Amino acid sequence: MIGDAALAARFDRAHALGQDRDADPMALEEALIAVLSLVGRRHMSRDPFERGGATPWIVRARHRIDAAPAEPVTLADLAAEAGVSRFQLLRGFAREVGATPHAYLLQRRVALARRLVTLGRPLADIAYEAGFADQAHLTRAFRRQYGLTPGRFRAALG
Repeated sequence: MIGDAALAARFDRAHALGQDRDADPMALEEALIAVLSLVGRRHMSRDPFERGGATPWIVRARHRIDAAPAEPVTLADLAAEAGVSRFQLLRGFAREVGATPHAYLLQRRVALARRLVTLGRPLADIAYEAGFADQAHLTRAFRRQYGLTPGRFRAALG
């Protein structure tokens, strides 16, 4: 439960507009966005990495992945660099980052591949440079993250 009178008032206005069949659709959309914006500003926690509240060893592991996403790395490598056990790293990373180290690594690799696709490089080369086993692995991960294949993404760029 959130005790926020201003938020409740905005929500009530948006709800009333939603019930009014004659309401302007843009007014309803603006009211809903205002409610969501206020919820986000006042009641959602921020990324702990932005406010400096993250555990230092999680920050080190995350920075290691961010610095070289294409480089092979194991959970044991990250844990050793962080100075914790693999189990501590796995649980802490998932809790603070919202993804396991492997899932985060894949996200960073796909983001790198996306940047390389915009440069017009061959997809097989991109897969290798981004740290994927092969082009099929890149395609599966890219489709999972963006909803389309790297080839279709490139075609959409024109």
